Amino acid sequence: MNFIIRITTMVLIIIYFLSSKAFTKDISSFAELGDYTLENGEVIRDCILGYRTFGNLNSDKSNAVLFPTWLVGTSKDLSDLGIIGQGKMADSSKYFIIAVDALGNGVSSSPSNSKYQQGKTFPQFTINDIVKTQYVLITKHLKIQHLFGIIGISMGGMTTLQWMVSYPGFMEKAVAIAASPRLTSYDLLLLQAELSAIESSSICGEKGKNNAMKTVAAIHTLHSRTPGYILTNTPPENFSQFLSSAENIIMKYDPYNWAWQLKAIMNHDIYKKSGKSEEQIAKFLKINNLLIWAEQDNMINPEPLKKFADLINSETFVLKGNCGHFAFLCEIDMLSERVKRFFEKRNNY
Repeated sequence: MNFIIRITTMVLIIIYFLSSKAFTKDISSFAELGDYTLENGEVIRDCILGYRTFGNLNSDKSNAVLFPTWLVGTSKDLSDLGIIGQGKMADSSKYFIIAVDALGNGVSSSPSNSKYQQGKTFPQFTINDIVKTQYVLITKHLKIQHLFGIIGISMGGMTTLQWMVSYPGFMEKAVAIAASPRLTSYDLLLLQAELSAIESSSICGEKGKNNAMKTVAAIHTLHSRTPGYILTNTPPENFSQFLSSAENIIMKYDPYNWAWQLKAIMNHDIYKKSGKSEEQIAKFLKINNLLIWAEQDNMINPEPLKKFADLINSETFVLKGNCGHFAFLCEIDMLSERVKRFFEKRNNY
């Protein structure tokens, strides 16, 4: 039984972070973007972007793969959880992996670490802003003018989809996992519940912030898994320990960071941002795509991604287990092999 609890706790961690030159995964680097103007006209002062690189960039710079982070996740999480590395999903023995910390995750410029715009005074950014800052990092700071591919999970998958629309000729392959081109009303309802919990409690000092994130922990955990998974892995007598583990993890995160990234996700809509219809997007995308969803995802409804896959004639892969949104952890070996095979295939456009 203790083994099950340890496994469940590990799974919760993934929920919440969770010429040639060689680099190591233990070194975090930062790109200084200066005063960065967002699409709403607001400015992030002294904007910085954190990132980590893995593997070797080849002489013609043709093997670079971008890996954006998920909700409050960090580039370090992607390495620590075995998603990036030699022989892993993002295989650093073959590709030069660039894991980038999204705005608002506490590593890159965020409400929690801004010198001039702390907390609720931090400007609200979008997924599109996240993509544009990453484009500056890749082209201006790393001097890479073309990506071999992009891989993203959850919010990172939404970032990948936005990359495909914003810079359709910039990469050869794109993999979006457990993501959506635009949220459903059910998705929005879930995220609004978390956002309301933060907005209603975090104004009451440190105690209010803790209470807010405890509520978020319950909401997030409820939807990240299927009822069947929770029933199987958490017997009633272990519920208190299960919930306490979730709360302890979530309460480590800054509520404003969480809320600002939530609002970016809620505003995400690749069709609206592009100014093109669904049919028009399908015509101009010239990228090899692999779109992956969990069959029983209760956090990000897979239907919009299925529709988008049909629209652009994408390769697809379905995670069929009962792990819910985080099936990419439970089925990581099978998923990794599918992504690696996709990257090894010759382009078909």
